[in-house]
Amino acid sequence: MRQIVTEKTSAQEMTLGKFSFEVIREANKHEVKRAIERLFSVNVKGVRISNQRGKWRRRGRHVGRQPNWKKAVVQLAEGQSIEVEGL
Repeated sequence: MRQIVTEKTSAQEMTLGKFSFEVIREANKHEVKRAIERLFSVNVKGVRISNQRGKWRRRGRHVGRQPNWKKAVVQLAEGQSIEVEGL
């Protein structure tokens, strides 16, 4: 599980209390909710999951594709937050 930190996700964190994570492709909503609650000791209000397609990349004349991945957007209860590590 890896937290996604972009301008859009940072704005969602501050205004809506929603945090974005890259999760394993086999994970479902219930597993993500349990994992977030255990790791960060917070109450999860809701989880939304979407499958993201990998992008096509070029290295000179060679073309390849990055792997597909799954994104989870987690909404926390009022007044709770998750600290971003490394920033």
